[in-house]
Amino acid sequence: MTPDSTSPKHARAKIQALRQSGTLNLRAQKVQDRLFLQEDFFDPEDLPQVKYEMLRRVQKEAMPIGTAAASFGFSRPSFYKALEDFAREGLVGLIPKKRGPKRGHKLTGEIMAFVAQIRAQEPSVRTPDLVQRIRDEFGTRVHRRTLERALIAAKTKPHQP
Repeated sequence: MTPDSTSPKHARAKIQALRQSGTLNLRAQKVQDRLFLQEDFFDPEDLPQVKYEMLRRVQKEAMPIGTAAASFGFSRPSFYKALEDFAREGLVGLIPKKRGPKRGHKLTGEIMAFVAQIRAQEPSVRTPDLVQRIRDEFGTRVHRRTLERALIAAKTKPHQP
């Protein structure tokens, strides 16, 4: 027996999975393509599926780019970006990338050496005090939790000669 893909429980689970993976199409209501409106298989909330079908329509059915972009809820520049990403990476290229910094960029080696020196001289120094000293010394604002995570990571890294 196969699960009923049209049940409300299944739909909620799929939306949750799409949200967690970052592939939920937040503009699903703008998708006006006939297949997405008429067929259960085509899900306007599944962003990679929408992008793939938009690209396929242009490449295999010769739909004009402007028409395809509008029909799938995208702009022409978004179409070209999806085309470029797909050409470079295949289906994986249609999955949105995480935005913003990929790792801590404020806590440079110089700042971490500064923190290590203070902690060696004053073992009982508190994190909020370290945050303030970093701001005073380097003019860099660092969140307390960011510093705490960096200190934990520094403890677990193997020492390099």
